[in-house]
Amino acid sequence: MPNIASLLKEEIARVSRKQSRTEIQALKKANSHYRGQIAELKRRMQALEQQVRRLGKAGPVRGARAAAAEDDGEEGGPQIRYSAKSLASQRKRLGLSAASLAKLLGVSALSVYKWESGNTRPRRKQIEAIAQLRGMGRRDAQKKLEELG
Repeated sequence: MPNIASLLKEEIARVSRKQSRTEIQALKKANSHYRGQIAELKRRMQALEQQVRRLGKAGPVRGARAAAAEDDGEEGGPQIRYSAKSLASQRKRLGLSAASLAKLLGVSALSVYKWESGNTRPRRKQIEAIAQLRGMGRRDAQKKLEELG
């Protein structure tokens, strides 16, 4: 016949393990939830920091662009998307040098260089001219260059 003290001791150990297991389970669940929230907050913070850096770089240019839009008086027109990277790839697609692209757009080669590097942004009139280039092929671009002389 087993000793009552040893049975009582085993039962207490079993119950305490069961109790601690349920408490630990709740803590593990809360821990994983908090880790997920922390990861999400880190992602949001990183995205916001990137946005601040982009706005910081483009700060003076945006102000100049807004002033240029007010000067032109063309605020209600359709929005045309522009990016420096796409301008460079478009120029390469057409097989043009920066100088020949500048000639097509009616600007200086330095302006094209600055636009492609992202230092400045073209005015609305030039953005519209760049948008017209999107529909051109190599032959059309060469033909237009020859017409301009």
